Amino acid sequence: MPNIDIKVDADLSQLFQLPSCDDLTLKDPGGLSVQLPTGGSLQAFADISKGIPTDCALTFSLMLQIAPFLASIQCLLKVLKLLKPLIDVINGLPVPPVKALVEFGEAAAALAPCLLIPTPASIIPFIRDLLCLILKVLNCFLSQMRSLIRILGPLTLQLQAAQESGNDELTATLQCASQNAQTQAGQIMNSLGPVGVLLEIAGPLFEIAGVPAITFPALGSATDLAALNSVIQTVQSITGDIQIAVDLLGGCS
Repeated sequence: MPNIDIKVDADLSQLFQLPSCDDLTLKDPGGLSVQLPTGGSLQAFADISKGIPTDCALTFSLMLQIAPFLASIQCLLKVLKLLKPLIDVINGLPVPPVKALVEFGEAAAALAPCLLIPTPASIIPFIRDLLCLILKVLNCFLSQMRSLIRILGPLTLQLQAAQESGNDELTATLQCASQNAQTQAGQIMNSLGPVGVLLEIAGPLFEIAGVPAITFPALGSATDLAALNSVIQTVQSITGDIQIAVDLLGGCS
């Protein structure tokens, strides 16, 4: 069969051209890091669950780390700034240099607001906001668990009926769906792990604020419908305790 050349418009011809390898090559974003004044460094995290990372994704990862770091070192920097003139004052005793005294006074004045941190007046707003944040997490958890139970409940009844009727194929399908729901419930329960850690770490701050310590109970396992209902009751109980504490602190905004 003969080949026939057909002339086409230059723009259309360009559309038929295969892209070069350079155009299709995935870009390697490399590693991004920020050197910290304390001597360490922050490394960008690549979230592979969202696909191949880009420079933008790694940059935002670093920004999310830098923001809390900067907020946490404000008082530390003021303390360090105070030490230099304090050392000069001590070394100059019994007649310290006037310049050292002036610098010490200025640094001490800047540090004064930080001295209020370990007081109830400063800690209580933080404890209230922390508990309000935990309440949101627990309410999200309860919402997702109730949705799963609404799915798992009918599945359990259907599975029982399929087993009684001897429908092996349907039984296998329903068992798989039930297992997937239980696996999802287990993952949701694991997501509450950081809540217990936060409450434990914040224990000393609760004591300063005069708020009774709140501990997160063990949730058990997601083995069946009864176990999931028990988990919901446990979380509802701790949610009620946290809500009472929040209300005593002024409530959530």
